[in-house]
Amino acid sequence: MRFGMNLLMWTDTLTDDKLPLLDELKEIGVDAVEVPIFDPDVDTYAKWGKRCDELGLSRSGTAVCGPDNNPMSPDPAVRRKGVESNKAVLDCCAAAGCQVMAGPFHSALGVFSGKGPTEDEWKWAVQSMREVAEYAERCNVTLALEYLNRFECYLLNTAADGARFCRDVDHPNCKMMYDTFHAHIEEKSIPEAIRSLKDCLAHVHVSENDRSTPGSGNIRWDENFDTLREIGYDGLMVIEAFGLALEKLVPATKIWRRMYQSEEQLAADGLKFIKAEVAKRW
Repeated sequence: MRFGMNLLMWTDTLTDDKLPLLDELKEIGVDAVEVPIFDPDVDTYAKWGKRCDELGLSRSGTAVCGPDNNPMSPDPAVRRKGVESNKAVLDCCAAAGCQVMAGPFHSALGVFSGKGPTEDEWKWAVQSMREVAEYAERCNVTLALEYLNRFECYLLNTAADGARFCRDVDHPNCKMMYDTFHAHIEEKSIPEAIRSLKDCLAHVHVSENDRSTPGSGNIRWDENFDTLREIGYDGLMVIEAFGLALEKLVPATKIWRRMYQSEEQLAADGLKFIKAEVAKRW
């Protein structure tokens, strides 16, 4: 098992002045970092990948889509932009040495129709993601699609939705991820949700119910860790918590108050918590 930290705690844009974060997180004890890829630039991500190699840090990438590049849009031109933007993110993942591209890039974040996905929207999303998965295979990256709660998207809201979507895409590089925050909102049964992902689970986000320090809130942690152990999960566990400087994600995260002492405190305490929970079981 490897343990990581999502850099969205600090920033949604990778700039040179943020590179020392990697040294700080290595000192805290993480094995990996999850890098936001909202401004695709291959040279930037190659630089961050090189520094991660020097520090011995694994990495994953995370990305989103918006209304202008929605992979399930009724407009074929918008769907094409969605596919191409996801391919550009995959190029950055490859440059950075990311093993996984995680996130809700299957559809537009924060965009709603007032009802669930139509048959056509589902079909368009599947077609788009199959092409992205084919490109991911060439990049040696696994897609880890994230299902979100109903307040952030309407295509995939449960683990069962995600498992069905992966079956329909039907490509070995199209997998799902599991996020404790979204599951806490949407699932009737945490064990059943995780079990439904057994054959397609590629990534896990450990996130508290208020997006603060894992272990300090109301998530049903025993059920989560017990069932992940039951299905034999042995990949990355990445802490996802959000800071106050995420201009690109404000519509989804709705974070405007500090719920932790410091970013370093959250990372250190969260890492200690998940390592202890894993040590009890694995």
